Amino acid sequence: MTATVDVVLPCLNEAEALPWVLDRIPAGWRALVVDNGSTDGSAGIARALGATVLREERRGFGAACHAGLLASEADIVCFCDCDASLDPRLLSGFVAAVAGGEADLVLGRRRPQGRGAWPAHARVGNLALARMLRRRTGLELRDLGPMRAARRTGLLGLDLADRRSGYPLEMVVRAADAGWRVREVDVPYLPRSGKSKVTGTWRGTWHAVRDMSRVLAEPAAGRAVAGGAR
Repeated sequence: MTATVDVVLPCLNEAEALPWVLDRIPAGWRALVVDNGSTDGSAGIARALGATVLREERRGFGAACHAGLLASEADIVCFCDCDASLDPRLLSGFVAAVAGGEADLVLGRRRPQGRGAWPAHARVGNLALARMLRRRTGLELRDLGPMRAARRTGLLGLDLADRRSGYPLEMVVRAADAGWRVREVDVPYLPRSGKSKVTGTWRGTWHAVRDMSRVLAEPAAGRAVAGGAR
């Protein structure tokens, strides 16, 4: 039987990017747009384009992502930024690897395409955190990219607690602690539409690095959800 798939799209003022993003959700998958306090009509645009729209009052990237995970009823849950920097069509390969039992968590390693796709300060912060992650987990990862896919039951079993910028990193750390098979694949990273809420400034990048450093300092979790709950 074919696995069902939901794509969680955390959204904060992405009216300009939404048509491009939603048009690229693979046929038969459900787009879960989690509005995190938009003031530009993003929620209405997403709804008109056929997406399921949720509202998460608590501000934070992790809060929006986790609200989408909790609302999902699919076998496999994907996460993708909603700013047109990543093409959701690429998630088909991620889902195939998870559904086929080749990996428990698939991550997209961002490869910048064009000028301005990845600000220097954001790239430096990401490289430092990836190095710390390798030391902490032993996983040979080069990015902490937001594009990813895993089984819903396994993700829920990780008991993720961060609701800010540390959420993507916490997912990887807890998956590693649980013995998950984590795969990283290259994905084109395009110049985003609009200004980043997290890494668009040095201040935003600093807050993200601080949140993620706190996650890396936490003690190793148990292995109760080993194997991604296949």
